[in-house]
Amino acid sequence: MILSCLKLWNFRRFGADGAIDLTKPHLVVHFRKGLNVLIGENDSGKSAIIDAIRLTLGTHSAEWTRIVDEDFFGNSTRLRIELVFTDLTDDEAKHLIEWLSIEGKAPDCHVALHVNFDVKRTEERILPSDVKAGADGEGHSLTAEARDYLRTTYLRPLRDARNELVPRKNSRLSQILLGHELFKGKDDDHELKKLHDRFNTDVEAYFEAAAAGAEPAKAAAGEQLKKDIDRYLASFYGEEKKSVINAAEGSLKAILEKLEISLKETVNPGLGTLNRLFMASELVHLNKTDWHGLRLCLIEELEAHLHPQAQMQVIEALQRETEIQIILTTHSPNLASKVRLDSLIICADGHVFPMGTAPDGKSCTGLAPADHEFLERFLDVTKANLFFARGVILVEGWAEELLIPALAKVMKKAGLIHSNLTEARVSVINVGGTSQLRYANIFVRAQPPEFKIPVAVVADIDVPAWERAPALGADGKPVKNGNAFVYQLAKLPAGDVGTAAKARFLVISSKYDQQCVKAFVAPEWTLEYSLFHSPVFKAAIEAALQAAHPQMSVADMERELAAKLLNGGLDKTEVAHHLAKELEADVIRSAPKYLPQLNDSAGYLVRAIKYACRE
Repeated sequence: MILSCLKLWNFRRFGADGAIDLTKPHLVVHFRKGLNVLIGENDSGKSAIIDAIRLTLGTHSAEWTRIVDEDFFGNSTRLRIELVFTDLTDDEAKHLIEWLSIEGKAPDCHVALHVNFDVKRTEERILPSDVKAGADGEGHSLTAEARDYLRTTYLRPLRDARNELVPRKNSRLSQILLGHELFKGKDDDHELKKLHDRFNTDVEAYFEAAAAGAEPAKAAAGEQLKKDIDRYLASFYGEEKKSVINAAEGSLKAILEKLEISLKETVNPGLGTLNRLFMASELVHLNKTDWHGLRLCLIEELEAHLHPQAQMQVIEALQRETEIQIILTTHSPNLASKVRLDSLIICADGHVFPMGTAPDGKSCTGLAPADHEFLERFLDVTKANLFFARGVILVEGWAEELLIPALAKVMKKAGLIHSNLTEARVSVINVGGTSQLRYANIFVRAQPPEFKIPVAVVADIDVPAWERAPALGADGKPVKNGNAFVYQLAKLPAGDVGTAAKARFLVISSKYDQQCVKAFVAPEWTLEYSLFHSPVFKAAIEAALQAAHPQMSVADMERELAAKLLNGGLDKTEVAHHLAKELEADVIRSAPKYLPQLNDSAGYLVRAIKYACRE
């Protein structure tokens, strides 16, 4: 049995004014078998999704929960949570049979369970409500036994694993152990109870000076202590009364409540270690073989108390789970980079955007099947930042990645934008080549709703303005050096370059410009060549080129730049580093001078930044 769908009406941030229309939920989330990862910025609705499930189903740890006024959207007087369960086995279905429905048409029909929690309120109070289930919108109340089969395991954010694992009455560890087939339904005949009874007999014997093998001095000390207690006891009662000193209550439950779990040969384990022990215990509880109910684990902020490498180990282990459905939230790019794309669900702008397939089997995104494999292999921690941003700028290499944040600071100083990239929560993602389309298509939706996150793709036009042409002699014939032709750099006619650039621009735009994704293309060959032809940046780029390549000729810098672009000899990262340093210094000046106009050859960078910053 898996939770396949969640529907919300007027629950927290997901709602609308007016009466509820049961045919139009304010949020629909489809979950898959195995791992589901909710990601997004703060207040995007991740916790609301987890809490809606938890409030409806309850938890194995029997936490007390209830609907409060803050759970209602705005001033609404009714909220509704609906959960749909599918893939029930026969053993699971038999406990819930009176609430099940048959859906679909033969031969593809299947059994489903619809559970709803419909709550209303007046101005004075929240009205009593019950969790119901059934094929119709109303449903019938679930029995306590049925609800037990639908409980979830819940790990709260910033969980105190130490407190969860400490020996105490009704400790979580004792609850887990009591539910395991090793202990469930057993008490007096359990071997652990017999061990406890034998220990108790030895304890009593010690204080009666009859412990087998006890040293006489120690036995006498125990006997004397008990005699002293009995002497006072007799004086309090006025008659002979005898005490018994032994271990506390010996029921199996009481014994298990005295147990703790720790890591072998580890003294005073830290919160990260205890967190992993706690999760391991909870997963064992969900995986017990005699359980015929829901196996659903809700985890908020999986990364709590875990360093990055531990996060990756844990998420890889969770992805291998096949019998447990896991829904977790995270703010960690480390985790997002390790999760399969079809497990990711992005929460943004009051919607959810699954990265996998819809229930009908069609892709939810503009990604081709091959793109999934590519991105899962190359989506490292740095690139995973794009899932947590409010704006994204995809760039081809280090040069743009270094330069664009520095330029954004200049733009803020000049009043062109209100916030720099950090303040606007814009991520610059270096895709390391020309594979932007694969990353950009993450944000292209195959069906509504569409992403509102602005994604700027910064690309070179890649139409050379120069070529290597054979050198011509006085007779107009190619010059040879031995058997090899002599080549020289020649600038291409402006008209030819312009025509080719326009055609190339149309090709790039047709690939990228769709929905929230927009292309911003260098008008002249590459980033460096466009900066060189910008009246604003010409002096700065010349200085950066000389700093990176001291041997370059100042007299014919454009030819030197073209030669390095053609033969791949330009150190683009070093050039961008020197140029970014100059821009950073420009921010300090009262009137920044390195600010290209929108119609400048470097203006495409300004437009890309403004778009990503929603300016």
